[in-house]
Parts: sequence; structure tokens; C-alpha cells
Amino acid sequence: MAYSSGMAGVLVGLALLAFWLFSLFDVATTPEEEVRHSPKAVWLIIVVALPLIGGLFWMMRGRPRVARETWSVAPRAEGEPAPKGPDDDPDFLRELERRMRGGEEK
Repeated sequence: MAYSSGMAGVLVGLALLAFWLFSLFDVATTPEEEVRHSPKAVWLIIVVALPLIGGLFWMMRGRPRVARETWSVAPRAEGEPAPKGPDDDPDFLRELERRMRGGEEK
């Protein structure tokens, strides 16, 4: 019985450590201009000094609301068709079929 409660304590401790490290990394990697309500340095101090509470405050009050764009995609001109994949290109499919037949004959 004591073993299971000790194991639960270790798991809770590891979960809190993981949350704290995530919060700390998130504050450190968020660009200064996207941080809300306080300067980034203040948020770092809060998260370091108050691991659980600071991380929760960061998630609710300091973290950017809008998800950061990770992929930059060039905008298409009005009326320009969407790019096709190779399996939508009839020329590509003909060439692929020709190569596959040529490979079988050898």
C-alpha cells in the first residue's frame, strides 16, 4: 500500500516538473512582442519563482492568444488554380505508367 502512494507522489512530481519545464521553455521561446500583460523578463521570473502558479498564470495571462504561424505560404493571385499533386497531373501519370511498363520488360 505504501509503495503505490509513493509511486503516485513520484508521478505527480514528474508531471509538475514537466509542466514547469514546458512553461519555462514556452516563455523563453515566445517572441517579446507577442507576450501579453508584462515584459518577458517578468514572466520568466514569475515562472521560475512560482513553478505551478507561475506556469498557470503564464498560460492564462501571458501566453499569446493567437497560435503562431509556423509555415509561411505564398498567397495565390485571384483566380489562380490551387497547386496540383503529382497524382492529379495526367502527364505525370502517363510518364509513370510508361516507366513502369518499361521496367517490367527488362
